[in-house]
Amino acid sequence: MPVIEVQKLRKVYGDHVAVDDVSFTVERGEIFGVLGPNGAGKTTTVECVEGLRRYDGGKISVMGLDPQHDKEELRQRIGIQLQESELPPRLKVREALQLYSSFYENPADWRALLTDWGLEAKRDSQFGQLSGGQKQRLSIALALVGNPEIAVFDELTTALDPRARRDTWELIERVRAQGVTVLLVTHFMEEAERLCDRIAIIRDGRLVALDTPAGLISAAHPGQRLHFTPSAPLDDALLTALPEVTSVSRSNARVTVNGTENLVYAVVSTLSRHDIVPGELRLEQPTLEDAFVSLTGAPPES
Repeated sequence: MPVIEVQKLRKVYGDHVAVDDVSFTVERGEIFGVLGPNGAGKTTTVECVEGLRRYDGGKISVMGLDPQHDKEELRQRIGIQLQESELPPRLKVREALQLYSSFYENPADWRALLTDWGLEAKRDSQFGQLSGGQKQRLSIALALVGNPEIAVFDELTTALDPRARRDTWELIERVRAQGVTVLLVTHFMEEAERLCDRIAIIRDGRLVALDTPAGLISAAHPGQRLHFTPSAPLDDALLTALPEVTSVSRSNARVTVNGTENLVYAVVSTLSRHDIVPGELRLEQPTLEDAFVSLTGAPPES
């Protein structure tokens, strides 16, 4: 059974419909991503799942609980890292973990979390003294201090440098390896493509796609693009006759070939039979960002 079931979710603010008819499920043990442009309704959707925001229509079940009526029981079983989470700058790391630990009936050993998440050396450091990466490690530890079955991370790696962001990705993978289901809200396409088992894309409050990263990419851009410079004159008809090729174009001496997943073998072998060497050969694979732009009509936020 799914650990999260969302059916026809609707949330309205005055005359503005923030979320409309959104449905999806999250399976136990997966990393499930929620993507969308700014203002698309992704954070509102997740906050309804968490029980932080009341919804106006539809149904949500989280481990068999109703977030609107079973808030206290749900709070004991779900860990949350909020998009705008901040702690008092003078609060020490160990004090934060002790405080959060007191909120739960069956908390994890906060001292072990210090070690597990590389914070032992910073146990007596104030929150305001931590680097961005250390703050994210603490955010994860705080989300896990209640021994949750589900952890929710909303824009966890925003404002981190590339190295700290990749370190945080490894931490999220460790969270899942410990048996925790992860619900991840992000606008980083590389992050979603690397981490998520499945992704829901929301645009203008509605679900526009739900699939694996590979499935989303394939549906939006079912092919490949090959660039090369031929070593000898090349008749385009030689390539357009191939069943794997959908189109051929040129930019000066540079040739671009679009086609199916077997494109490279078909083109290179054909060129070889005609004694043509493809110089500066480069294969361009479609990415999740390409699929995102195609589905939402908007580039991801930088």
